[in-house]
Amino acid sequence: MSENNESKNKGGAVGAVIGTVVLAVACAAGGWIARGLFPPKMPKMPQMPQMTATVAVKEVEERTYNLPEKFVAHAEPVQEVDLLPQVDGYIKEVRFKEGDIVKAGTVLYVLDDERYHAVANQRKADLEAAEAEARRAARYWERMQNADARGITQLERDNAEAGAEKAKAAVLQAKANLVVAEYDLKKAVVVAPISGQIGKTSAHVGDYVAPSKGALARIVQIDPIRVTFPLTDRAYVGWRAALKKGKAPEYRMRLILPDGSEYDREGKWDFDDNEMSKDTATIIMRLSFPNPDRLLVPNSYVTLLTDRREPPKMPCIPQQAVFDLVGGSQGVWVLKDDMTVEQRVVDLREMSEGWQPVVKGLELGEKVVISGIGKLGPGMKVKLADPTDNDDLNPNYQPPVKE
Repeated sequence: MSENNESKNKGGAVGAVIGTVVLAVACAAGGWIARGLFPPKMPKMPQMPQMTATVAVKEVEERTYNLPEKFVAHAEPVQEVDLLPQVDGYIKEVRFKEGDIVKAGTVLYVLDDERYHAVANQRKADLEAAEAEARRAARYWERMQNADARGITQLERDNAEAGAEKAKAAVLQAKANLVVAEYDLKKAVVVAPISGQIGKTSAHVGDYVAPSKGALARIVQIDPIRVTFPLTDRAYVGWRAALKKGKAPEYRMRLILPDGSEYDREGKWDFDDNEMSKDTATIIMRLSFPNPDRLLVPNSYVTLLTDRREPPKMPCIPQQAVFDLVGGSQGVWVLKDDMTVEQRVVDLREMSEGWQPVVKGLELGEKVVISGIGKLGPGMKVKLADPTDNDDLNPNYQPPVKE
């Protein structure tokens, strides 16, 4: 009996323990579910103050945009002549110094012309003899015409007429021979056919020269002088189309010399070539430049600058306001009325004198950030400061805050 009671007591104790465990598990599960349904309130964290950057700004301005277009150009003479002797002979005089500026018609070489004088005198004598014979034959033919037909034969009359005609032909031949002789005599003196600078002479006093022996010297015209440059087929078509419509702008033509200095005279359009290069798809354009100081040397290379005489005006922003964006586009920070900034994508032209024309993305009067750019973000508040010279050197420069 006592054993049964003891067994019952042990069973009751075990059941109590199990019930306690089950109850504890149920309470824990209920607490977990209740926590999920009613999460505890988190304590409020202190708000971080909004960041403010100090920047300098500039307004979008309307400025004259006249960026010169550059071309590699080539100087060439308008005229160039190789002096070839027209007759052979020995050089008797050289009447110039190498490198001289000579004028057209100036005597440069004198050949020994004694032989040519003799030939010319002989041809004059031949002409006089032919003219005398022609007069005699004409008189004889005249007598034969007036003679009694019974005293002469027809053959004699024909011979007299033929003699008179042959004498006239001999006169013409003698005159032609005299012209040739006088031409050769005249060409014993070599003169400058054009004005220009003469180069090195290949013949000196005592040298024998002939047409087959080559040029004596070379003359190139240097004032005015031509400057040539290649223009692409697309640009040429556009230029011609503008000319046709009467809307082609007038350009200034300026040169940068090989030493980097600017040539002090402007050029003017001369003419364009008559065919396009099939290899480069360009056409040669020719300009004329005055060259009194001989700074432009034939066959030298110079830089041609072309810009408009009446350039257009465009909205422009300082170059230091522009930064590169992902993908290759360009952007700026624009100041809004609430003193925050927004990023704006812009379409720009090439920079000129520190300013870039705006094709798309900004309007006149809007303000762009020119310093402190590196610390800005969309919607950030900013404080304004006066621009300084440092802005041109460092776009991220932080100017002092205005008082």
